[in-house]
Amino acid sequence: MSTIPDFDVTLNERAVPAAERERIMADPGWGRYFTDHMVTIQYSAERGWHDARLQPYGPIALDPASQVLHYAQELFEGLKAYRQPDGSIVTFRPYMNAARMNRSAKRMAMPEIPEELFVAALELLVRTDRDWVPTEEGASLYLRPFMFATTRALGVNNPAQDYTFAVIASPSGLYYKGGVKPVSVWLSQDYTRAAPGGTGEAKFGGNYAASFAGQAQAVANGCDQVVWLDAVERRWVEEVGSMNLMFVYGEGANARLLTPALTGTLLPGITRDSMLKLAPDLGIPAEEGKISIEEWQAGCESGEITEVFGCGTAAIISPVGTVKAADREWSIGTGETGPVSSRLREELIGIQYGTRPDPYGWVHKIA
Repeated sequence: MSTIPDFDVTLNERAVPAAERERIMADPGWGRYFTDHMVTIQYSAERGWHDARLQPYGPIALDPASQVLHYAQELFEGLKAYRQPDGSIVTFRPYMNAARMNRSAKRMAMPEIPEELFVAALELLVRTDRDWVPTEEGASLYLRPFMFATTRALGVNNPAQDYTFAVIASPSGLYYKGGVKPVSVWLSQDYTRAAPGGTGEAKFGGNYAASFAGQAQAVANGCDQVVWLDAVERRWVEEVGSMNLMFVYGEGANARLLTPALTGTLLPGITRDSMLKLAPDLGIPAEEGKISIEEWQAGCESGEITEVFGCGTAAIISPVGTVKAADREWSIGTGETGPVSSRLREELIGIQYGTRPDPYGWVHKIA
C-alpha cells in the first residue's frame, strides 16, 4: 500500500510576476526570497500523516500553547535543486536527507515521515515552482523541509501528539562571488555545540540557536566562523560553524583526507559522506578519526597538514586559511585555497550540475 496521500493543490493566484521574479533571480542572496508555493502535511497520533497540501506560500497559524513554542520540538533539513544543461531539474541524494530527518525525529520523540512522502513533497514543490530554479552553475533552489509540534498543551512530561511537516524553497545565488576564498576561524573554548548523549547528531534548530553566542565571539575576534571542540576535554576538534571539517595531510600523490569521526555529537553531513566516497575514487585516501587542537597546530607548523576545509550543503567546500584562539594563532598551508579542496569541490559541483558523470546515482531527477 502506498504511503503517499493525494496532495490537494491550490495554486497561488498572486504569484510573483515573471519580470519581478527575474529581477530577484539576478541577485537572490541567501534565504531572502521565497517561491510562490509551499507544501504542508499534517500528522496526528490517531490518523498518521494526512491533509497533504500544496498551497500559496504564506504565514502558518499556531495556537499560543503549541508545544513547539515552549519545548522546541522541531527539526529541519536542507538540500538543493539544480538546473541541468538540458534544462531538466534534479536534487542531490534526497533520500539521504529523508533518512537523516527520521533519525533526528527519533531523537526528538517526533514521528518519522515515510521517505517516499518526503521526496514526493519536494518533487511537487519543485515541479510547481520550477521557474525559480536558477540557470547559472553555482546557483540553485534551496529546499527547506521542516517539522514542528502543534499540540495545544503546556504539559512537559510527554511529547506532542500533533505535528506539521512543511517544505519551502528559496532561490540561492553564488555562495562565493569572485571565487572561493579561505575563511578565518575562532577556536571556541567558552562554548560547546553539543555534548555526548545530547542532540548534536540531530538537525535540531536548538543546536543552531545555541551556536549564536560562539559565532558572535568569533566575529568579535575578527574571524568568519567558529570551530567547536568536544564538550568533555575541550581539545578534540568537531565542527566549524554548521559544517563538517576535513583535514588534508600531504600533497600531490601523497595527499590523504581525515575528518572527525561521528560520535553522536556531530551532524552526519551529506556533503561529508559524499566527500568520503568521492575522494578515494580520485586517488585521495579518506578516513574518519580524531584530531586535537595541538595536533592541528603542530601539523600546520610542520607542513604535514596542507589544507583544511569545512563542507556542507550551502558552501559545498569552505577552505580555512587561519586559526585563532585566546592564546594562539596559526596559518594553514599558504593561507590560500588548496588543490585538494579545489578538486573535490569541482568534482562534486560537476555531478550536481550535470557537467560530470554521476557514477554513484546521487542525482535524483525531478522535472
